[in-house]
Amino acid sequence: MAGLMGAGLLARGQGLGMAAFDGSPQEVRRSFWAAALSFPLFFALARIAGVDEPVSFPWLREALSFTITWVVFALMSERMATVSGYGRNWPRFMSAWNWSNLIQYAVLLAATIPGRFVPDVAEQIVSLVAVGYALWLEWFVTRQALGVPGPMAVLFVVLDVALGLFIHGLIGG
Repeated sequence: MAGLMGAGLLARGQGLGMAAFDGSPQEVRRSFWAAALSFPLFFALARIAGVDEPVSFPWLREALSFTITWVVFALMSERMATVSGYGRNWPRFMSAWNWSNLIQYAVLLAATIPGRFVPDVAEQIVSLVAVGYALWLEWFVTRQALGVPGPMAVLFVVLDVALGLFIHGLIGG
């Protein structure tokens, strides 16, 4: 749970959260439990957002999209970090990224729930702020963990978002 506590510090903009990540292979493997903990939040977000699923098992499609995206991002980000000269920092990045995703999904889900009880404009503002925060958090974690400049951190965030949209669309979400 040290990873989640470190991610909690990072979520508050405190770079000290990186001290919770040692980048060991064991830590990286354990950090993928964050994906298992994040999936129910991801699935709830899809249901609340009103994703229209014509299949009888919508969770299967969501699970495939979620899992494939998570794994492909891990593989592509490792390659991207290596090519750009930051590969030595990738294990710490992956651990911090995994745990910070759990926080991102929790924030996004928390932002959608009040939307059912407030006017549309307020719902849109809360959603926009939550998405902006989630993007900022991923950017901040990338900068802190990889030690990359801000514009390069943006490229990692764009890769993650683009992969998510592409794979979800490909699977038929």
